[in-house]
Amino acid sequence: MSALPDDRDSEGKREAMEVAEAARESDWENPSFVGELFMGRFHPDWAFPFPDQVPADREIGDRYIAQLEKFLRENLDPDEVDRSGEMPAPVIQGLAKLGAFAMKIPEKYGGLGLSQINYNRAVMSVAAYCANTAVWLSAHQSIGVPQPLKLFGTEEQKQKFLPRFRDGSISAFALTEPSVGSDPAQMKTTATPIENGDFYLINGEKLWCTNGPVADILVVMAKTSAKEITAFIVETKTPGFEVIHRCEFMGLKAIQNGLLRFKDVKVPKENILLGVGRGLKLALVTLNTGRLTLPAASTGGAKQCLNIVRDWANERVQWGAPIGKHEAVASKLAWMSAYTFAMESMTLYASALVDQGGRDIRLEAAMAKLFCSEVGWKILDHTMQIRGGRGYETAGSLQARGEKPFPVERMMRDARINTIIEGSTEIMHLFIAREALDPHMKLGKKVFDPKAGLGEKFRGLIKMGGFYAWWYPRQWITVGSWLKHGEMGPLAKHYRFIDRTAHRLARSIFHGMARYQLRLERHQVLLAHFVEIGVSLFVMSVACSRALALAGAKSEYANAVELADLFCRYERKEIRRRFKSLFDSDDMRAYRLAGRVLKGDFAWLEEGIMTATELLRQEKPETESSARRQIGSR
Repeated sequence: MSALPDDRDSEGKREAMEVAEAARESDWENPSFVGELFMGRFHPDWAFPFPDQVPADREIGDRYIAQLEKFLRENLDPDEVDRSGEMPAPVIQGLAKLGAFAMKIPEKYGGLGLSQINYNRAVMSVAAYCANTAVWLSAHQSIGVPQPLKLFGTEEQKQKFLPRFRDGSISAFALTEPSVGSDPAQMKTTATPIENGDFYLINGEKLWCTNGPVADILVVMAKTSAKEITAFIVETKTPGFEVIHRCEFMGLKAIQNGLLRFKDVKVPKENILLGVGRGLKLALVTLNTGRLTLPAASTGGAKQCLNIVRDWANERVQWGAPIGKHEAVASKLAWMSAYTFAMESMTLYASALVDQGGRDIRLEAAMAKLFCSEVGWKILDHTMQIRGGRGYETAGSLQARGEKPFPVERMMRDARINTIIEGSTEIMHLFIAREALDPHMKLGKKVFDPKAGLGEKFRGLIKMGGFYAWWYPRQWITVGSWLKHGEMGPLAKHYRFIDRTAHRLARSIFHGMARYQLRLERHQVLLAHFVEIGVSLFVMSVACSRALALAGAKSEYANAVELADLFCRYERKEIRRRFKSLFDSDDMRAYRLAGRVLKGDFAWLEEGIMTATELLRQEKPETESSARRQIGSR
């Protein structure tokens, strides 16, 4: 018997699942490289040759990024921005003149019309220099108004709003609420039709809305019925809109993020995006591409870390040799190099898919976000460890005593949010797992549907049996893979491993479904193992492909093959470890113990300290200054 109350099938959960399922892109109109991997089908020709950027487009990106970097070097001090908690108004104005707030907007609407690859390259460069600036830009155009407006807006909406962003208007995306994180079914913000449906009155609050306190235009998610969420374009000059609080965080001190209130905010029906009740679908589709900015930013940070530790590991001498010559540090340097290469390969591959079109990238984008945010944090941790006390010391303090002011401490504070925002690691595991299981769930839909009649169930069972009768045996037949993939040269052994392991992963997922059936979704640790194995196979595929492309392009890049080879060796060990952890009985043992922790059975572990909860119970008068942080202005 579980020590946790078994409320995992509660009415609230069922409602949340219904809302989420209704918003999902249920059809796979275009193929997905990763989706096929989960079904045991490895398509090497979808990853190799690597979809490299065409020279003309690269030149456009090179020129623009050079302008952007020059402007930031000459006008922005990232450490001063961090200390002051404010982005200088001249910098925002200068970025607007450069078109930095209209990078992805088509030229016909006054934007720069950059490709997804060039946009992500720009964000990568900016993030490596100043994460605050990168957030201002990406929150505006990766998930703010421009992206969903481009995807789903009417021509009238595009003509009205898109040109304003070239002039410097800033946007934000308002979805999260004080009591709503990843469960949109609990949304409290409402939009009530008035005047025969020509207008809507929006009421509610939105939390952690990046750019919200300074935005001119918002995309606001609101309930238009009990189970319908609708997206509205809202201009912040509309009466009834109010910024209640500007939030302050451990890092990213200069971003504008806050609590927003809507009180009878009147919005015309013409400002509805995509259609009534389709807001959550809009949000999910927008995030498919919007999530790619975070991998780009994380990769920029990883590159900066590699530059810092390479300099320090050569310069710092201990026990008669540079610290980079000591194996303990050398192993970290090698790991950082291999994984930075993998991060960039994954980001560029997914970005290229967006530009090419014709492929479903929801899994690839989610995996890029998951992998790059997690690995980026580990790379920063290694950087801090290698720099030692100088990593923990602020850049200003280092400079004041005559040392190189490498901002590792600031970078670490700024980057910690990356595994949380735009889908936390845990939510990404569930999202990817849901999509990976989709082909199986569709096959068994009628069989397990309690509302289906006996005839439907029988026909569904016949269909399932027919599919698995030929599919499952094929997942055991991998002999031919030993002779394949000769085109990969020195990396062929890794493609053969991917080929064999995709089959093993597919049958392991099937075994999980057979064992737990509808209860599989409860076993989130098991699902996470499936997902992480799939992530590893995907990154190995694109890292090997890109390494060969680079080696063939320039002789100085020939050593990219060494990076890909080492990365794959690391990941193969991880994959083997994860397979051994599948169906581990300790997972349920840990779950039951967690239930007892929640009940207070181990509260004695918290004795001997001044606990945070006890301190909160001691009532202290709250001053206005402590209750509200002053709202900044641009």
